[in-house]
Amino acid sequence: GSEGAVTRVLHHGKPVGHIASHAERPGLDLRVSLIRTGKRDLATAVLLPSGHVPGSARLPVLLDPYGGPHAQRVLAASGAFLTSQWFADQGFAVVVADGRGTPGRGPEFERGVLHDLATPVLEDQVDALQGAAAQFPDDLDLSRVGIRGWSFGGFLAALAVLRRPDVFHAAIAGAPVTDWRLYDTCYTERYLGHPDEGHYDSPSLLADAEKLDRPLMLIHGLADDNVVAAHTLRLSSALLAAGRPHTVLPLSGVTHMTPQEVVAENLLLLQVDFLKRALA
Repeated sequence: GSEGAVTRVLHHGKPVGHIASHAERPGLDLRVSLIRTGKRDLATAVLLPSGHVPGSARLPVLLDPYGGPHAQRVLAASGAFLTSQWFADQGFAVVVADGRGTPGRGPEFERGVLHDLATPVLEDQVDALQGAAAQFPDDLDLSRVGIRGWSFGGFLAALAVLRRPDVFHAAIAGAPVTDWRLYDTCYTERYLGHPDEGHYDSPSLLADAEKLDRPLMLIHGLADDNVVAAHTLRLSSALLAAGRPHTVLPLSGVTHMTPQEVVAENLLLLQVDFLKRALA
């Protein structure tokens, strides 16, 4: 196989050459196993450090999901796993899973989150984690499990430590949606209906603030015009009111996707440091 995209040139359906790619190589040796897990045969990827000898050590586990509508993460494409592999090479077994609500499995699977954007997605991440551990029993240490995510994935990461601290021991929530009343109506009403219909409290994180007893880092760009910074500020305020310790990392001038290269690189290093301390 080849790394990256391959562009072929066809003339009347016959190959006549290809366009060379001069993109810089990522410099990572991907070590990805694509498997199916759980009762729903969830598409799941397990990434191990490039130098890891199978069965030599049980590694702390890091779930690295998106988990929401519109984004399929488990693909037979090298570019989909570069960040996850980088985390794996810092000493983690990384698990990426597409649960209910994500595309690629048909309308019924996507509609599994109708009126509840919390319970099904979290159940499926737990299912995928346990399924991955069953297939890699000598490599995954379920007593040290962290989860990180951005946007919907950030919501899912915070949700995981708030509602399933028995499974997840630390979380990094980047630009999380914490209260669905604050998010785009055209997106949210597609899944939760009109706010008056009563489906907005269940997936909100604010009421769960008093439950936090695991390390949680909240990261948010203060110039985010998609998931506005009020999401993180409200959750932090609720956590403070409940007397729950947590970490907030505000990113001045940063939008939703952190395009600044230096900021993005240092952000990854800070996340690794937080996870290693929290899962030590």
